[in-house]
Amino acid sequence: MAVLGVSSITPAFPQIAEALGLTPHQVGLLVAVFTLPGATLTPVLGVLGDRYGRKRVIVPSLMMFAVAGTACGFARDFDLLLWLRLLQGVGAAAIGALNITIVGDLYSGWRRATAMGYNASVLSIGTALYPAVGGMLALLGWYYPFYLPILAIPVALMVLWRLQNPEPTSDQRLGDYLRSTILAIRNPQALGLFLASMMTFIILYGAYLTYLPFLLRWSFDSSPLDIGLLFSATSVATAATSFRLGRLARRFSSRKLIFAGFVLYALTMLALPLAPNVALLLLPAMLFGVANGISIP
Repeated sequence: MAVLGVSSITPAFPQIAEALGLTPHQVGLLVAVFTLPGATLTPVLGVLGDRYGRKRVIVPSLMMFAVAGTACGFARDFDLLLWLRLLQGVGAAAIGALNITIVGDLYSGWRRATAMGYNASVLSIGTALYPAVGGMLALLGWYYPFYLPILAIPVALMVLWRLQNPEPTSDQRLGDYLRSTILAIRNPQALGLFLASMMTFIILYGAYLTYLPFLLRWSFDSSPLDIGLLFSATSVATAATSFRLGRLARRFSSRKLIFAGFVLYALTMLALPLAPNVALLLLPAMLFGVANGISIP
């Protein structure tokens, strides 16, 4: 559900800009305010989930994600749209932080690994489908992709009524959690990985997801569906590479894989503005997906 918040609306970005009279920079704020809670509140949400139980955190978060996200489809004022996206991002942050944790609560040993694999498969399928679905909906109007989060309401009810997971409780304070996190970041290798991860998401959410839709619209007059299908192709390449990552990790060191991922990012960013038509954009888009599959996991 959490990935729906960005991947389903990116094909509509040029339409949103035209309808509300926005610049690409302003449209990029729709991504920035949505992802901000995930970057700042994840430690808090993790501690709340440990102290009060996963279900008490994730069910309200799913409802917030659904209500705020769907309300975005009715907003015609940009400032209101930003506030709603921020609220939706708070819900998405909890969903993203706790879904893997719940899998760990429910399963152990080889069953946990199997469940993690199923979770990754579902995430990959959603990431691949949402841009195409969002692009189709955007053909009806820029605001239609914003109605998709309403699907989180039945998911929340299912979690509330059907999820029977052990609800661990912890007395760990947020300050203790943050101190342990800071100590971990002081490790040079951990700091390097943190910076690499930060750069990965700056490239993904900044250059690629925000500005590529405008390049496609302005240079090739691409429809929202065309934009969505291109992003879906990227996601398919990401999923395929992620599934092969274990084999690659056995042959190459983590440092070499991260370096290769950033080389592919650089080549992609150089190639995208030079493509003479949409068909030739497919290759750099797929290469970007390969870079994601290497770097993000």
